[in-house]
Amino acid sequence: MPNDTTNYPTPPLAKQQQPVPGHTRALNPKPDHGEESYRGSGRLQDKAAIITGGDSGIGRAVAIAFAREGADILISYLPEEQEDAEETARWVEKAGRRAVLLPGDIASEEHCESIVTRAAETFGKLDILVNNAAMQRSYEDIGDISSEEWERTFQVNVHAMFYLTRAALRMMQSGGAIINTTSINADDPSPALLAYATTKGAIANFTAGLAQLVAKKGIRVNAVAPGPIWTPLIPSTMPAEKVESFGGNTPMGRPGQPAELAPAYVMLASDEASYTTGAIIPVTGGRPFL
Repeated sequence: MPNDTTNYPTPPLAKQQQPVPGHTRALNPKPDHGEESYRGSGRLQDKAAIITGGDSGIGRAVAIAFAREGADILISYLPEEQEDAEETARWVEKAGRRAVLLPGDIASEEHCESIVTRAAETFGKLDILVNNAAMQRSYEDIGDISSEEWERTFQVNVHAMFYLTRAALRMMQSGGAIINTTSINADDPSPALLAYATTKGAIANFTAGLAQLVAKKGIRVNAVAPGPIWTPLIPSTMPAEKVESFGGNTPMGRPGQPAELAPAYVMLASDEASYTTGAIIPVTGGRPFL
């Protein structure tokens, strides 16, 4: 990973849009997931992990880092993200670890249960759950947000997290770790991302409450709060002119790269965070969080 933060692209970025959910191959510039830079040191040796939204963006970067730290990974993703998921799996396997691909819609409680069951059956255990998958849309007027859109955002971002976590806790032993992806929007909501920002606030509170609920079981629950990160979600859910200036509102003056998030997830999943629970780590390019 470059030490000079100016080595990464800064706005103006190319104006671009993609159909939802977006694909990595079409991103310009190409995002950095740590493919050539992340170096593992056995911090998650022989752990078993689930990563939702593990096909691209932050999820891919976390999968690469976890694999190089020694973890086997089940990657959850939408069926239309198959190509990206297969690329992530190749990087996991290149690191010498097992990758299980499980497409499906996490808005379904039944599918969430099947994700956890499949991981436990394949790996014989479950040590880490990363609730990372999310959806967002941009709207300039609340009247443009349909009831179906509002409900779908909560189903994917909040309900799925609950279903997955509840199922995972039946499998996890003491020492397990749950890591949720919240957002700078939990503290500083973008008005155009009203539904998404609201769910991210709920995720922050879920993290704080659950951490207290399961601490006596020896299971830790934490979250990472990304700022603007360059992933397929951005050009597939934002107007082209906003994509062009994306990340320019941070003190660092640029969007973050997925590779810059992965170390926070690794730390929270590892024994180095043995006394850390109920915490939120902001990775925001300098924008204040709480």
